[in-house]
Amino acid sequence: MDVLLLFKAFILGIVEGATEFIPVSSTGHLIVVGEMFNFNDSRGKVFEIVIQLAAILAVCWEYRRKLADTLQALVTSPGQVKSPAFQLTLNVSIAFLPAAILGLAFHDVIKAYLFSTVTVAIALIVGGVAILLVEKYTQSPHLQAAAMPKTLTQSLEHITQKQALEVGLAQSLALIPGVSRSGATILGGMLFGLNRQTATEFSFFLAIPIMFAATAYDVLKSWQILSMQDLPVFVVGFMTAFLSALFAIKFLLHFVATHDFKVFAYYRIVFGSVLLSLIYFQVL
Repeated sequence: MDVLLLFKAFILGIVEGATEFIPVSSTGHLIVVGEMFNFNDSRGKVFEIVIQLAAILAVCWEYRRKLADTLQALVTSPGQVKSPAFQLTLNVSIAFLPAAILGLAFHDVIKAYLFSTVTVAIALIVGGVAILLVEKYTQSPHLQAAAMPKTLTQSLEHITQKQALEVGLAQSLALIPGVSRSGATILGGMLFGLNRQTATEFSFFLAIPIMFAATAYDVLKSWQILSMQDLPVFVVGFMTAFLSALFAIKFLLHFVATHDFKVFAYYRIVFGSVLLSLIYFQVL
């Protein structure tokens, strides 16, 4: 058994779980760390799919009661279209569609031309600046009075279909590596009238269908690459990604109660600038 390979799997699992649900771009970090570890071949790409699945399952576990209650309500009362369960399901479905359609249409082009450290570095910096601008916009009383709703949406059950579509369109930006799916959906939600807590929770629920769909699509395309010899590596990465994702979800839920996202913006700008410097000096 290759101990070094298991160590790489351990680190990559932590990176995936820790960054998937905070606005710093897990895909961008995986591309960078994968290149540093020389673990970015076809087998490495399949490994990334597996650990992303672990992160999705962490969300399902954290919200297992909410998901179970929603499913039970849909099954027992399928005709109640105004029920909270139906409205949440409808809104997640609406928000899912833009990224799903664009992802299917441009999947191969994105994988071929945008999955690079340069793209990630630029997207990290641009995304960091965008976070600062959104925070300034949403916290400015004058701007809020001019454009923001007078009453912010305070819970998942009160999100409108229009807001769901707007968040879904914002999520589409995350097809570019380095943008951050969670960042795009949370900040998009804040821009379109959700309070910070509701935008964060909606981002978690929206992660479930979009990440399951992306994972299933990639697994089907890469099925022939899978090998039983890689099972220990995949198990280590899966477990560390699952556990670190659970921690990241709990951390973010507590964090948003008392903080804004400026610290993530500064991190993105610094990290992206360091990456561009390393690329310029041919270290990466």
